[in-house]
Amino acid sequence: MWTENPILGFDTETTGVNPAKERLVTCSLVRVTSDGAQSRFWLADPGVPIPAAASAIHGITTERAQQEGQPITKVLAEISDALVAHLSQGFAAVAFNASYDFTLLEAELRRHGLPTLAERLGGEIFPVVDPYLLDRALDRYRRGKRRLIDLVEHYGVGNNDSFHDAETDVRATLRVLAAIVRKYPQVAKMDLREVVDLQIAANNEFQTFLQSRGRGSGPQEGWPVPR
Repeated sequence: MWTENPILGFDTETTGVNPAKERLVTCSLVRVTSDGAQSRFWLADPGVPIPAAASAIHGITTERAQQEGQPITKVLAEISDALVAHLSQGFAAVAFNASYDFTLLEAELRRHGLPTLAERLGGEIFPVVDPYLLDRALDRYRRGKRRLIDLVEHYGVGNNDSFHDAETDVRATLRVLAAIVRKYPQVAKMDLREVVDLQIAANNEFQTFLQSRGRGSGPQEGWPVPR
C-alpha cells in the first residue's frame, strides 16, 4: 500500500493569496518513513517587500527575510531537488490545498529561470495527495468550512497547533491524512493514480459548484497545477 512507503509533506508561506503572482517566503518539507519523521525548513529573501497583511499571518517581515533569509534561487533549487527526488520514486507528496503550493512553486521556478517540477518529472507532477480534496471526495455532503484548522478539529487530531507556520501546517496535514486513512481504509488500498483521479473529480465538482454561484471560472485542465 502506498501509505507504507515514504511520504513527503509540503507547505509554503508566501506574500499573498494568488499563487501565480506571489513569492515564496518560507517552506517546510517533512519526510515520514517507518523510522520516523525528518523535517527541513527554509526562510527565503523573496526579493520583494512582504505585505503587512501577509506578515500578520505568518510572522515574517520584509526586514527579517532580508536579514535572515537565504537567496530565493538557492531555496527554490533545494526544494525542487527534494520534491523531484521523492516523486520520481513514485512516493506520494502530501499538501493541503496542493494546487496553491505547487502552482506557486512552479511559477517561482519559471520566474527565476530554473527548471520546473513538471519539466524535471516528464510533464506531470505525480503523485500528489491532498487531504483537503480527499475529505471533499469522501464526505461530500458535510456542511461547514474545510480549512486545515477545521479538518484538524473534525478528525480530532489537534496538537495545540499554531497555524500558518509552514512546519506546523505540514505536520497537521499529515495527521489529517492519517485520520482520513483510518476512517476510510479503502483509500490506502487504492493505487495512487486512483487517489489522484478521485481528488481531481472532487476538485472539478467543487469548481463547477462555485461557478454555478457566480464564483470562479469552473474546472480547469491540469492538477495540481492548472495548464
